[in-house]
Amino acid sequence: MLDEKEVSFSVVVPAFNEDGSLESILQRTHSVLRSLGNPYELIVVDDGSTDRTAAIALSCGAKLVSNGENLGKGSALRKGFHQASGQVIVTLDGDGENKPEEIPRLLDAIMSQNDRVDVVIGSRFAEKTGSRCVSGLHFVGNSIINVTMALLLGMRLTDSQSGFRALKRDVLKDLTLKSEGYEIEAEMTARMLKKGRVIKEVPITYTQRSTGVSKVVTFKDGFKILRTIIQVFLTE
Repeated sequence: MLDEKEVSFSVVVPAFNEDGSLESILQRTHSVLRSLGNPYELIVVDDGSTDRTAAIALSCGAKLVSNGENLGKGSALRKGFHQASGQVIVTLDGDGENKPEEIPRLLDAIMSQNDRVDVVIGSRFAEKTGSRCVSGLHFVGNSIINVTMALLLGMRLTDSQSGFRALKRDVLKDLTLKSEGYEIEAEMTARMLKKGRVIKEVPITYTQRSTGVSKVVTFKDGFKILRTIIQVFLTE
């Protein structure tokens, strides 16, 4: 059981050309983590950005890790996990769609003394209002992925693709992740369910990005996500 006063946190932020939102995200994350009083580190994995993403990460006091080229979100997260030293690791996208101020909501759920939880997923759809914040196509695609995961792996989640998560370090060490792209969240979730890990969802606030453009290619990435879930189901 984690000691709430002594536990350390790592926040891993994968970022590709996010200089329009990253500074605010990092500053707010620092503020939130400092207020908690626990040891922490903030890691930005620059996935081959051609803008000021790397410079902003350094200026905001984050540990900068670089992919060197644009390899994909999965590759960036895997590299960040390798560098993270915290007992609890939080993943937070650098596009501003999730609020750093809600990090304590995830940490409270995973630190609970009365609830054995290995992973907490911040769900955009745990409350009905979430569906209003994404396109209809993305909402339908997410629903199909959730149903597929439920049928194959036995747990119905409302937002299996959320990139806003808190995970115990020991859980991550027990996983062999291979994904390069946006299928990384599906792979993490599927492998954890196969191993019997306890996953909990908590509602979060979702805001559409105000700068830059989404890198998700709906049909291509959706196919990769579904293929990844099926592969984990069949091979483990």
